[in-house]
Amino acid sequence: MIVRLTPSARARFLAAVAYIHADHPPAARDFADRVEAALRRLIDFPESGRMIPEFEGLGFREVLVDSYRFFYRVSSEVI
Repeated sequence: MIVRLTPSARARFLAAVAYIHADHPPAARDFADRVEAALRRLIDFPESGRMIPEFEGLGFREVLVDSYRFFYRVSSEVI
């Protein structure tokens, strides 16, 4: 199982890190590390995120890190 970010998800994540970095560089590194850890946990526990209420029935889940939501869907070997 692997976690793959879409190009738009990667761009938004990097923009969030840059935004945080502008005010407090160590906080940006901490945030990036926590996001990476949360997404890596999905490799072993792909259904650990909660179902997204806005997309009920479509199979989308989310992982929360601070006030950021990371939407994902499990499909065969890719998250």
